Amino acid sequence: MDKHLKELENILKYSFKNKDLLNRALTHKSFDNSKNNEKLEFLGDRVLGLIISKKLLEKFPKEKEGIIDKKFANLVNKKTCINIAKKLNLKKFLYLGSSHKNLERSSNKIVSDSLEALVGAIFLDGGLKQSERFILNFWETYIDKSVVTLIDSKTKLQEYSLKKYKKLPKYTFFKRTGPQHQPIFKTEVEIPESKKIIGVGSSKKNAQQNAAEKLIKFLNI
Repeated sequence: MDKHLKELENILKYSFKNKDLLNRALTHKSFDNSKNNEKLEFLGDRVLGLIISKKLLEKFPKEKEGIIDKKFANLVNKKTCINIAKKLNLKKFLYLGSSHKNLERSSNKIVSDSLEALVGAIFLDGGLKQSERFILNFWETYIDKSVVTLIDSKTKLQEYSLKKYKKLPKYTFFKRTGPQHQPIFKTEVEIPESKKIIGVGSSKKNAQQNAAEKLIKFLNI
């Protein structure tokens, strides 16, 4: 067996029974237009999604579906696949056509797609159990650290207003009431074609967030 493929198997911590599947997973269409990794990539993408979904539901049983969905998207996206592919030094093992060798050997899309093709190849070679073992081995750190940054109301309203009207929301300081040690701030906010909404908070910033949140709900954004 080719030494460099044995080296990759050691990195993957998986030995292929069918070496042709491993070769196919590493073959880009620029190298062979008929026998390449495109179909394995298609399969691997689905296997990866299944395993990650299952693991997230097991690990975060009390998490809301919307948060699970965001975690899932972060774990199967190209960025994460690229990071894992780099950890595996996968680009070193790819078969690329001469037009891609220098220009695109490190192309993010190519290495990301090849990683998914490897998942598909392991599934066909060793079944779901081996696929799960491989995925959890290399994705576990990302799963453990998966966090969802929720967009605050002011940012969300700003993005909406800029996209639709090319203008920022307008905040107007309304009034301050209450004792010195426990003030209450009221702020108005509006965007083009909306009515003014009043927000209340213990600071101007909190009042603006409250106003933005109320306007978002009113506009059903």
